[in-house]
Amino acid sequence: MRPLPALLLCSLLLSGCQLLQPAPLKTQRLAWEHVPAGCQGEDCPLVNIDTLRFPEQPQLDALIERQLLEMTADAPDAPLPPSLASYERNFLAEARPGWASYLQAKIRDQHDGLLVLELSSYLFTGGAHGMPGRRFINYDRELEKPLSLGDMLLPGQEEAFWKLAEQAHRRWLKATGNDNPEYLATWPFTRTPNIALTRQAVLLKYDVYTLAPYSSGHPELSIPYAQLQGVLRPEYFPRS
Repeated sequence: MRPLPALLLCSLLLSGCQLLQPAPLKTQRLAWEHVPAGCQGEDCPLVNIDTLRFPEQPQLDALIERQLLEMTADAPDAPLPPSLASYERNFLAEARPGWASYLQAKIRDQHDGLLVLELSSYLFTGGAHGMPGRRFINYDRELEKPLSLGDMLLPGQEEAFWKLAEQAHRRWLKATGNDNPEYLATWPFTRTPNIALTRQAVLLKYDVYTLAPYSSGHPELSIPYAQLQGVLRPEYFPRS
């Protein structure tokens, strides 16, 4: 039997890899903006919600709603509203002119059986500016659960991961022109729970006032997968 030409063999192998990729999850966008009944004008308080529904994954819908509700908390011990609808109702009932609340869930990436969601919030209740927030959900479709950092890493590799994150921070400082002792003394490296397993790299996103002043927004660090050999579990390396 004659061997397959190299080009054809590569094509077949690539096709096989593509077949291993599960089909993207079906999604429905749910978006609305409401103000108090009868209110007119630019100063009306508002709630703007732009989220997703996954008809085949109801447990994922519940997870997204809970995390969005957690992002509305204005104190560590604040009770969670039972639903987005009740949150909206209570916020508009108590809001003063100009107050606003924005909540969003969007797909950041989808690959290799992983769904990466980015959740955003913005709450303005007076003052110079509002407070934005960010979160990631790395949802393993096979396990049907969100991944913690411990789920992503090989046993005993958490400190090694954070050393790589510190290296990414140094690269970010250099790229932004802030690679100096004075800046680092004011804005030292810190850890973040917001980690995303995207197709291109592992991303770490930071809230305002963590690595930089408010005007810098949400800093984002990047760790190439090539640096994560022996640190990240093999099943979470992108296959394509």
